[in-house]
Amino acid sequence: MKIVCLIPARLESTRLPGKMLKNIGDFPVIVQTYLAAKNLNLFDDIWVVTESKEIGKAIENVNGKVFYSTKDHNSGSDRIAEAAETIEADIIVNVQGDTPLIYKESMIKLLDCFRNDSTNQVDLASLMTKVDATENVNDSNIVKVIVDTNDFALYFSRSAIPFIRNNDVDINYYKHIGVYVFRKEALVNFYNTPQTPLEKAELIECLRYLEIGKKIKMVYTDEFTLEIDTENDLLNAITYFKKN
Repeated sequence: MKIVCLIPARLESTRLPGKMLKNIGDFPVIVQTYLAAKNLNLFDDIWVVTESKEIGKAIENVNGKVFYSTKDHNSGSDRIAEAAETIEADIIVNVQGDTPLIYKESMIKLLDCFRNDSTNQVDLASLMTKVDATENVNDSNIVKVIVDTNDFALYFSRSAIPFIRNNDVDINYYKHIGVYVFRKEALVNFYNTPQTPLEKAELIECLRYLEIGKKIKMVYTDEFTLEIDTENDLLNAITYFKKN
């Protein structure tokens, strides 16, 4: 089983413009993410997928591989799928370019979803963790997820899901962490499917997979996560890398 890691990275960002090239620690965000993926020693190959010459140069400066997109894309999955079509692989790992902290234990659990799936039920796997007390569950920047009794995703939303009408029920809220592992054919199928209505409404790419019938296995982690979407996230990342 050949496993290839693809890291999508675009220079433009609505909430934090140019975030991929902002320094945290000794390197820009995208380089820290690439190095974190490389240091896991779990992948047969790693590519950063981007349309930006500046991002490409930053990766090439640390001897990384770059696939330059030739098309405009609506999501990170679309961006890496363009590359995946030309790369030999069985399993594609998508590490978002703004997630510079990746834990080996969590990644092994994601890969094991496929190694232990003898009936090929799992099309893709991803991570979730509890929304903690310091976070606002109604924050639309936090994508929430609900799962069935076998931890397959039922829905993703920027709204607080589930809605708690019965206050006697003890329910935890879970947020989605932007690390995905795909069967290559599921990713290519996604790429060749137009954006779906719920995906367009929520601007959450995972919804396209659900809308076309793909099964997403969610893996719980309680490890500290670091995703850089806002200026405050960037400041937290800078503080973390100074301490570590």
